Amino acid sequence: MKQKLLVLGGPTAVGKTELSIKLAEELNGEIISADSMQIYKYMDIGSAKVSEEEMRGIKHHLIDIVSPDVPFSVADFKEYGEKSLNSIIDNNKFPIIAGGTGLYINSLTCNMNFTEAEKDDEYREYLEELAINNGNQYIHELLKECDPISYKDIHPNNRKRVIRALEVFKLTGKPFSSYNAGEDFYKSDYEIYYYVLTMNREKLYKRINKRVDIMIEKGLLDECIKLMDLGYNSSMQSMQGIGYKEILYHLEGKISLDEAIDMIKQGSRNYAKRQLTWFRRDPRCIFLDKDKMTDEDILTKVINDIRNK
Repeated sequence: MKQKLLVLGGPTAVGKTELSIKLAEELNGEIISADSMQIYKYMDIGSAKVSEEEMRGIKHHLIDIVSPDVPFSVADFKEYGEKSLNSIIDNNKFPIIAGGTGLYINSLTCNMNFTEAEKDDEYREYLEELAINNGNQYIHELLKECDPISYKDIHPNNRKRVIRALEVFKLTGKPFSSYNAGEDFYKSDYEIYYYVLTMNREKLYKRINKRVDIMIEKGLLDECIKLMDLGYNSSMQSMQGIGYKEILYHLEGKISLDEAIDMIKQGSRNYAKRQLTWFRRDPRCIFLDKDKMTDEDILTKVINDIRNK
């Protein structure tokens, strides 16, 4: 009999954190955070990191695990995540994955192999130089011929993943997207219950805008100044996260603070749209509309599904 595993996904600002904690309380669970920014230490406000108070005693995994200057890949997340899953199950707790980074979720719930393609540091450096000299769009266009699916799926500004896709093709002759294909892709050792929170787009966008305003009020500017004082800069992977790169542009004198805030809001709204597109492509996802269901309704449905199937 397979171990049951709950996944709670959804776009930024939809309310995953609070609901995941309620579910963990009901199911005697622990939570693995599937968030590409919350893995970093010292980056709390801009990543909307769950606080100790908000956790209400529920153990959270994969938060504050690396410094902002440490490169971190999906393969790294998979390695850390599998250790956390084993630890949760060994402790007779119920495993819950909660977050909005779909690729991180897939790394733990799908048949994904990250070891087939080794690394080519020289080629990576070459592509980095190309991107620095010609822009992210330039190397993104290189994907068009060799891997049109990744070209469409990977955002041009996600330079690290664009480079990885090109590197995989160079090393294996197979497109990066082919590693996410085939009938065995969704094969898993777990019995997965995968739910995605949604709501009216206009309402979600208002929540996103409000969240950004709250981040500014809480001191996102000061947080970025402290990060710079610690030696972290805009060339690092971590600092490319929405909320950080825009404030760094401001601190570097490139844009005004108001412009930075507007860019964060726009970038967050665009990201939410991409997240929803990602989840809609996954046939396992059960969508729960927060405009039609209260948190209690959702809680009841999810728990009944898990306990009665």
